[in-house]
Amino acid sequence: MGLCDAQWSGSGPTAMPKVAIVAALEREVSGLTRSWNRVEQQYDGRRFVFLERDDVVVVYGGIGLDAARRAAEAVIASYHPTQLHSVGFAGALDGELRVGDIIAPSVVIDARDGSRAFVAGVDNQNALVTYMSVAGVQQKKQLAHAFGAKAVDMEAAAVVAAADAHGIPFAATKVISDESNFEIPEMDRFIDGHGHFRTVNFAVFIALRPWLWTRVAALARNSRKAARALGGHLERWVHDLSLRSEPVAAAGGLHAGSSK
Repeated sequence: MGLCDAQWSGSGPTAMPKVAIVAALEREVSGLTRSWNRVEQQYDGRRFVFLERDDVVVVYGGIGLDAARRAAEAVIASYHPTQLHSVGFAGALDGELRVGDIIAPSVVIDARDGSRAFVAGVDNQNALVTYMSVAGVQQKKQLAHAFGAKAVDMEAAAVVAAADAHGIPFAATKVISDESNFEIPEMDRFIDGHGHFRTVNFAVFIALRPWLWTRVAALARNSRKAARALGGHLERWVHDLSLRSEPVAAAGGLHAGSSK
C-alpha cells in the first residue's frame, strides 16, 4: 500500500516509505510536495511536519547541522525508511556551476573534521562539503581549495551521520542557489537555535540598508529559480522511483547536471 492510499487519523504516519527526504526549508521543495499528505507529530520534544506520497516522505528540518540531524532522526524513528536523502539549496564552489544546476555528489565532506562519506552507486567526481555557516565569496574560495568540492551546503553531513548510525543508504541532491562569485548578505545572525530563519528580523535589517536591496532581490530571484529546478527534477525522480522495486538503484539516477 502506498502512502497516498492510506488514511491519516492525526496520530501518526500512514505507512512506511522506502525513501525519506530531509530538506532544510519548505520553499526548497514546495514544488514537489504541494499536494502531498501532511502529518504532524512530536519527536524528542519537537514538532515535525512530514509530507507523504506513495513511497516517499519529506521532512523540513531547519537550517544547519543540528536541525538536519534532529529531522533525520525523527523521520527514521517515525518511518523506518530504507534510504535517506539530503535535498535542498547549495552554494557553488566551482565557477562553472550556475543557479538552477543540479548536483548529486559522490562524496559528502564534513568541514568540521574533513571526514568523507561516499555515496553508493554514484561514480562522478562531484564532492559536496557541509559548512557550519552561510559561506560568502572568500569562504567559498577557501572551501574549494581545502576540500576540492564543487558545492557547499549546511546540512548534508548531518544527514549522512544519521543514516550511517542506523545503517541506512544515503544520497544527496542539491540545486545551486548562489554562484561562486555571489556574495550573500549577512544571514547567520537570523538563524535561531532550532534552524528557523527569522524572516521579519531579516527584513527589518535589510530595510535599513538600501545598499543591500539589489543583492537581496537577486538572492530571492535565484532562490525561486533554484526551487523550480529542484522541484522539477525531484518530480521526475519520484515518478521514476515509483516504477522501480529497489530504491537503492534509484540513487544513481540523481545525476549532476544542468536544469537549464
